[in-house]
Amino acid sequence: MMDWSQELLGSTIWLGEAMAITLLASALAIWLLTRFTVWGRQFWRLAGDFFQPAKNGWRPLLAILLILLITLAGVRVNVLFSNWYNGMYTALQKWDAKLFWTSMWIFAALATVHVGRSLLEYYLQQAFVIRWRQWLNESMLKRWLNRQAYYRTAHLTNPSDNPDQRIQQDIASFVSSSLSLSMGVIDALVSTFEFTLILWGLSGVLTLLGVDIPRGMVFMVYIYVIIATVLAFRIGKPLIRLNFLNEKLGADYRYSLIRLREYGESVAFYRGEAVEGRTLRHRFDNIIDNVWQIVFRSLKFSGFNLIVSQTAAVFPFLIQAKRFFAKQISLGDMVQTAQAFGQLQGNLSFFRSAYDSFAEYKAVLDRLTGFMDAVEAAAHLPQPTHTLRDSGLTLHGLNVRRPDQQPLLSKLDLTLDGGQALLIRGPSGSGKTTLLRAIAGLWPYCDGQMQHPWPDQLLFLSQRPYLPLGTLRDALYYPNQAGHDDSAAMATLQAVHLGHLTTKLDVDTDWSHTLSLGEQQRLAFGRLLLAAPRVAFLDEATSAMDEGLEDTLYRLLRERLPHTTLISVGHRSSLLAHHDRQLLLQGGGGWQLQAC
Repeated sequence: MMDWSQELLGSTIWLGEAMAITLLASALAIWLLTRFTVWGRQFWRLAGDFFQPAKNGWRPLLAILLILLITLAGVRVNVLFSNWYNGMYTALQKWDAKLFWTSMWIFAALATVHVGRSLLEYYLQQAFVIRWRQWLNESMLKRWLNRQAYYRTAHLTNPSDNPDQRIQQDIASFVSSSLSLSMGVIDALVSTFEFTLILWGLSGVLTLLGVDIPRGMVFMVYIYVIIATVLAFRIGKPLIRLNFLNEKLGADYRYSLIRLREYGESVAFYRGEAVEGRTLRHRFDNIIDNVWQIVFRSLKFSGFNLIVSQTAAVFPFLIQAKRFFAKQISLGDMVQTAQAFGQLQGNLSFFRSAYDSFAEYKAVLDRLTGFMDAVEAAAHLPQPTHTLRDSGLTLHGLNVRRPDQQPLLSKLDLTLDGGQALLIRGPSGSGKTTLLRAIAGLWPYCDGQMQHPWPDQLLFLSQRPYLPLGTLRDALYYPNQAGHDDSAAMATLQAVHLGHLTTKLDVDTDWSHTLSLGEQQRLAFGRLLLAAPRVAFLDEATSAMDEGLEDTLYRLLRERLPHTTLISVGHRSSLLAHHDRQLLLQGGGGWQLQAC
């Protein structure tokens, strides 16, 4: 029986040496991956800042080093178990009861260490994954929200599909897979080195075709696994594309279901269930077709892996049987040979066995970096030059075009001072709403110069107001922080003829489905009164109201906000009474400015 005190001391020394070697090897591997592989460049583009102490502190690096140490400790525990198997089976072969029961006590100690190490590894990994996911989620959200990228990406030639899925699902998958696969690679490489040494000591001469090969089993396992891995890669390669499509098609189907719920009333009025059903079934059929392709490809891949694994189970016994029956090795040596061969074969086969995981990981990398490409491209879309002024609005030489570069407005010059009001009119398709988008910096197909107050002093009211999830108070004050002055909120609701809602300020529900369109537009007017912006844009903001209510609300605006510049888009001639000038859009780039 081995001297376990020396073995424990050797394990401690080994851990220190293995840690230093692994750190150097990891640094070299990271440099090579970053410089020479697409995977590496994609990974560091997504996560590089997280691991930079100058940007995110030392905590992530220290955490990953601790996880690495625990992983290496796991490798050493497996080596100790391998030696324990040899000693235990040797005791059985020698009918040595004392040695057998000593080995049982040693097993209890090893098992205790193994369980404690496994639980600690799980906790450290999960804590690291959670913090990394929080950081990456915040990073992606900032990118998506910065400069209205969530909106402007829709104007790209190749927009990123399903950004909600990429932020919610792909980030979680990227973080967990990055850690599990990287630790798996390190565990496989270090274990390969350790168990190669064990198998080297247990191997004898292997005779093949009359040729004696010293330590032949070691060479055989390497040749066996390399050939199997190459063939597995050939079989499994299509899984990368199929897994990418599986996520995309699933997200498309989920989006269609959400869209049906969002526009449920309109679909119900049209009795459009048959059309919607065909669309949903078609998208679901695409998912199923792709799933069947994954199943058939996985059958080939898994079947090949099972054949390789089952063959490997008896391979070491066949090789060592001759030496065992010749009493050149003990039963313990025989069992340890099989165990070491299995470990080595499993470690060398890591990339083959985890190929489907790598395939999914590559698909996640492609989706996340594609999302970042779209966000960065949106930030570089052209937009007019914006400069600041205290109040009012000035447009100089503004050109607005359609996506096909056909002109909507050419060289528009316009100046509005604080308190003035402009009505924009024109035939459908002449660019009325598009002009407002250009002023807001949302429309990329324009150029020119603009002067207006700070963006937080501009407020846009659309034909269908946006009501956020939350309470009625949140919707009334959006996009600002909800105030706690009930009297101001209740007085505003009364002023816009929503007095019946004054008792529901703190009711949390989906108000966009609770209020009628006319009530939503009146709520938006209340939002405008509370925000008191320096410039307000109203795009068909009274289309669901009768002319009497429209007249009342516009008079209320002019009374309560006398210094606010109003710019309205509308077709009704009744709006002329509330504006100083009107801008007539004639289409094809033409325009005319008149007094009301």
